Amino acid sequence: MGIRSLFGSLREKIVGKNLKIVFPEGNDERVLRAAARLKFEGLIEPIILGEATEVRELLAKFGFADQNYVIINPQTYDKFNEMKEAFLEIRKGKATPEDADRLLKDVNYFGVMLVKLGLADGMVSGAIHSTADTVRPALQIIKTKPGISRTSGVFLMNRESTDQRFMFADCAINIDPNAQELSEIALNTAETARIFDIDPKIAMLSFSTKGSAKAPQAEKVREATQLAKGRQPELAIDGELQFDAAFVPSTAEVKAPDSDVAGQANVFIFPDLQSGNIGYKIAQRLGMFEAIGPILQGLNKPVNDLSRGSSAEDIYKLAIITAAQAVDDMNE
Repeated sequence: MGIRSLFGSLREKIVGKNLKIVFPEGNDERVLRAAARLKFEGLIEPIILGEATEVRELLAKFGFADQNYVIINPQTYDKFNEMKEAFLEIRKGKATPEDADRLLKDVNYFGVMLVKLGLADGMVSGAIHSTADTVRPALQIIKTKPGISRTSGVFLMNRESTDQRFMFADCAINIDPNAQELSEIALNTAETARIFDIDPKIAMLSFSTKGSAKAPQAEKVREATQLAKGRQPELAIDGELQFDAAFVPSTAEVKAPDSDVAGQANVFIFPDLQSGNIGYKIAQRLGMFEAIGPILQGLNKPVNDLSRGSSAEDIYKLAIITAAQAVDDMNE
């Protein structure tokens, strides 16, 4: 299934549900173009943060003034005191009233609070903010799902010309996850894969296949595999596997003949951020895959981070994915 049919399927999942997605960076042209397109197509009700006059002038300048947009200025929000009280309750003992006044004027903290309070279904930020600026308020306010110690970042790798679609994780957040954290990343990525109609077959990657090398790094992957299997024994997951054993059927027959994943994996869990980041960029630049993400997973409600080099098209797609995550959360 190519990228057009993929996003066609995701559009069908979210259309008509009146999902509200927050865009904190309301003074960025790319963000406004994406938000306006989503509004025009009836996919999402965007909530744009910023000074209303400035945002409307920009929308008019770009030719999008014909829609009735929800625009909120955190500096003049009429329910700021109620939001502040809720924030202080969430951050009890970790934030003072003065902290709340300062932080909630920050568009990312404000946007995440809209999601937390149920006034929005998700948030997309990062066009002009760092990953830390987007992720920190999400972790402090929305927090991770029960049983999940931390969030992680997955890329959907799609190549339309060959109808190939894979998940790569963690390529964005955790520098050197331990075995427990790596097992959580694998289970979260399986859940994310299903949003894209991928039946997950998960390869826990290493430089070793089934004990061919002895090293603490390979042992970590072996342990993570067993932990993940213990939590979800019905899941197709195996490791440790070298990439060729995970991907190439003929190599799998030699290196891991008894594996139900080797040679047919479609979800690849990298042992650390360094290898994950390198791996997805090689696939993107040499393999000509489109890298969509990072999609943050493990949070109680969806908040996603953009690359600061994102195009309006990238923002449009990530917003659709965020809305699809929200639908899945509602169905759980």
